[in-house]
Amino acid sequence: MNKLKILTVDDDPDILDVLLATLDSAYEVIQACNGMDAIEKAKKNSPDLLILDYNLPDMCGPDICKILRKDPFFIHTPILMLTGKGEIEDKVTGLEAGVDDYMVKPFSPEELTARIKMLIKRSNLNLDANPLTRLPGNVSINKELSEKIKTQESFAVLYIDIDNFKALNDFYSFERGDNAIKETAIILIQSIQKEGTVNDFIGHIGGDDFVIITLAENAEQIAKTIINDFDSIAAQFFDEKERLQGYIETKGRDNQIQKFNFPSISIGIITNSEKNFQHTAQINSLGAEMKSLAKKFTGSKYIFDQRTSKPK
Repeated sequence: MNKLKILTVDDDPDILDVLLATLDSAYEVIQACNGMDAIEKAKKNSPDLLILDYNLPDMCGPDICKILRKDPFFIHTPILMLTGKGEIEDKVTGLEAGVDDYMVKPFSPEELTARIKMLIKRSNLNLDANPLTRLPGNVSINKELSEKIKTQESFAVLYIDIDNFKALNDFYSFERGDNAIKETAIILIQSIQKEGTVNDFIGHIGGDDFVIITLAENAEQIAKTIINDFDSIAAQFFDEKERLQGYIETKGRDNQIQKFNFPSISIGIITNSEKNFQHTAQINSLGAEMKSLAKKFTGSKYIFDQRTSKPK
């Protein structure tokens, strides 16, 4: 069983050594000594929890926290802040930045491990995060959709699926498939950063299925960005031999050997501009319908549902 990852960030090598000695037996420990290094390693390693020092040479812990919280990958990642001060102002600043818990140095190793276990347990209870991408799962997706229905604000939902994913997974192994899923999640996050807003939502339904909830006016440009970015890396999911020939050969869903081109992306888009949704099942059903329709066409594509009748 793989160990959970903890990123420890402190400019004092002695503190890093203590943290490593305390946590190494139970967790995979990644270390950073400044803010920029911490952000880089967080995005590279996707830790399950962060331990941040309040004061670092290049930026303070709360600023690191604010930067990470803007990334959907880290919205729900537990963050524990360490400080050499017990001042209430520092705690307030940290909590306002999104810190989950606080400890004052010097700390008790026993208390630290207990707090870490508590934070991870709380995180697992509060978030149905997908273990591969750390994006919110179905419970959070339906909660977000329910809130949109309740407030009656304008929104669009993109239902996203990787074409030829099963063939890729079967031909190379699940590790290649997992890599395709993680790369797709990164592309979705970057598309929101480029074309969306800070209030947009990205969820991982499961497997190679994702959703984005955004403003109706941004949906088409987000879809175009996703397609462009995905197509630019699609060939990388093949090994050189299959990349040069442009396809892989493996069994399809009909159990017959077929040729499959590079993975592509299908996106079905629905909005509430001309529809009065009453519950999330209506949205999910219509979104699945649009996505299935998109998958009938080859290559990466998006399809808008432009029907104006209200769903039954």
